[in-house]
Amino acid sequence: MATLSLHTSRVRQLHATINRIHIFLHFTAILFLLYYRTTHLFYEKNVHTLAWALITTSELILAFIWVLTQAFRWRPLSRSVIPENMPVDIELPGLDVFVCTVDPRKEPTIEVMNTVISALALDYPPEKLSVYLSDDGGSYVTLYAIKEAWSFAKSSWLPFCKKYGIRSRCPGPYFSSFANAERLLRSDEFRTEEEEIKAKYEEFKRIVEKVGGEDENNRVVPDRHPHVKRTEAGGLDMHHMFAEDRGRGT
Repeated sequence: MATLSLHTSRVRQLHATINRIHIFLHFTAILFLLYYRTTHLFYEKNVHTLAWALITTSELILAFIWVLTQAFRWRPLSRSVIPENMPVDIELPGLDVFVCTVDPRKEPTIEVMNTVISALALDYPPEKLSVYLSDDGGSYVTLYAIKEAWSFAKSSWLPFCKKYGIRSRCPGPYFSSFANAERLLRSDEFRTEEEEIKAKYEEFKRIVEKVGGEDENNRVVPDRHPHVKRTEAGGLDMHHMFAEDRGRGT
């Protein structure tokens, strides 16, 4: 019995043709340059041998690196998924996503929370999805931010993504120019709701950055006691494993 494919791929012929012409011209120019370098190195008398040899060697290395990066341009592919071909009775496995962090001074808390939120928003059955945040530093700002991130994701971001089929599931890049294509041909209702979600996200960022602005809240705990907190709602399972700060009594 034949099985239906869950994805397709095709060669983008126009892009491939243009790329191959460019590669051929570029490669020809490289050959002429290397020919010029090597002939002057061995046959010209008034050439500074060491300097010329170093330049020639560097250009050979750069040419080799350039050749290695041309594979995807030689045969550019366009891929698409066909989720409707997935069997209805298929039993999907449980999916665990681990996000690790240590020091909020080196790993911006907002960026870590964006990763957690995008993991929570994965297009996967929520009852089979568990997201773990492992905080080895035990800083207060991470504990505070994960609670705010969970509240924002559960009440605003996840319903918005599900309702409108948002593809850029990370709120940081979504509310930038990178996701402008997602806003094309959208209704006025979508734009109104998007502005509300954006305002909530900016407020979430503001309060997390305010808490993180105090050095005491960014302190990494050297003597720490492991602790696990679990939050579950709407089928989603969120685990926060952190090093408990005994001084703060978190």
